[in-house]
Amino acid sequence: MKYLLGIDIGSSSVKCALIHVDTGTCVASAYSPSSEMRISSPQAGFAEQDPEMWWTELRNAMSMLADEYDYKAGEIAAIGISYQMHGLVAVDRDGAPVRSSIIWCDSRAVEVGSAAFSALGEEFCLQHYLNSPGNLTASKLKWVKENEPEVYARIHKVMLPGDYIAFKLTGEMRTTISGLSEGVMWDASAEEVAHDLLQYYGIDERLLCSRVPQFGDQGYVTAQAAAALGLAEDTPVCYRAGDQPNNAFSLNVLNPGEIAATAGTSGVVYGVIDKPAYDPPSRVNTFVHVNHLPEAKRYGVLLCINGTGILNSWLQKNVFSGMSYPEMNALASKVPVGAEGLQCYPFGNGAERVLENRDPGSMIRNLHFNRHSNAHLARAAQEGIVFALYYGIEIMVKMGLKINTVRAGKANMFLSPLFAEAFANTTGATIELFNTDGAQGAARAAGVGAKIYKDAGEAFTGLRVLETVRPSQVLQEQYRDAYSHWCSNL
Repeated sequence: MKYLLGIDIGSSSVKCALIHVDTGTCVASAYSPSSEMRISSPQAGFAEQDPEMWWTELRNAMSMLADEYDYKAGEIAAIGISYQMHGLVAVDRDGAPVRSSIIWCDSRAVEVGSAAFSALGEEFCLQHYLNSPGNLTASKLKWVKENEPEVYARIHKVMLPGDYIAFKLTGEMRTTISGLSEGVMWDASAEEVAHDLLQYYGIDERLLCSRVPQFGDQGYVTAQAAAALGLAEDTPVCYRAGDQPNNAFSLNVLNPGEIAATAGTSGVVYGVIDKPAYDPPSRVNTFVHVNHLPEAKRYGVLLCINGTGILNSWLQKNVFSGMSYPEMNALASKVPVGAEGLQCYPFGNGAERVLENRDPGSMIRNLHFNRHSNAHLARAAQEGIVFALYYGIEIMVKMGLKINTVRAGKANMFLSPLFAEAFANTTGATIELFNTDGAQGAARAAGVGAKIYKDAGEAFTGLRVLETVRPSQVLQEQYRDAYSHWCSNL
């Protein structure tokens, strides 16, 4: 028996999945913790996590995986890693973090990135980096340099969260081109490191890790990591990617015109193009996709709404205490489209790129005490998330993407029939829900990287559509009308 192991380092939990090489089926999966991992916010707009917490939860998840399914360590042929994007992990020469990771939803570097955007020239940044530096990884590092010089002086290498987990597995400090791209540390026009931005920020390029291929030899599990995780020493790590490019890979979204979506803590729509397009106000991001090659260019256009599943989670904890998500979904479905005028704006999880890095906070509008119940609030929240996503999709359409069919894993918010219905009818797209997730996708990708599969097509044996949700003319009219009213108050 041979298996592939996928590891997904999220901001809520760490998940592991075991894929059977021959059948392509997921034989076991586990995640930890059972409740969401803590995000520290020492100041308004700050969001941090301890990288060692990810490693601890990975150990827990691997222990649970071994309890769930009887496999031998030597039967794992290769490992792939998916990870939360844009985080900054800074380590010393021994590989120990010099501070907590500044994660994706942290807003502290917005002004840093805006200043760079102006100083280097907006057109220059968009042509070379496909983005404003914004509050992405390079800008977070500049913030540390300016505000924590004693911490910055101790930095030996900077990593993304997945680079750090790969280092813990292999002892090798490495990264990828797509990883540098997501951190705005890659010049897509010149196909090299973003020298101009790093020079402007005064960042020594020696802080960057050496590069490895997206798919291929990225290092081998050390004896220490093997003992901690129940793996075999020298098991190869053959893939790593940010969670959204990896989610697209998981759904076999690799070619121009193909679209993937996910709705976990944040909500993302991700479309593949073959030319380096960008949005002039940089409200959506363009990054190098996982299968990008100089001779076959592939870029991913990424729309992210920070406040998605985290809004639903907040409601469950603070408004629907004791009620399960399916019960909340059932309650919401009893209310008509538009929630009888109640509107929810899910912008409560840091600066929103789609709003040009504004952080307005979440809002509930038009609440009437004698008219609306918690059922209305449950529906308004799900519709508000969909409407926020569609607001960004309209930007992507102007960039040339056609939104006809959207693929998503049947997970998180897409487990809600109401959410899938609202998404299909607001966007007008057919939604295909698949039996996959980020950990499974990382496992399949590791099979490609290890050359166990001859190509990506062979890696998707076992991937199948669980449900298809198509828009209807009547519901489209109702949702578009509700969306129009929602936009009028944005």
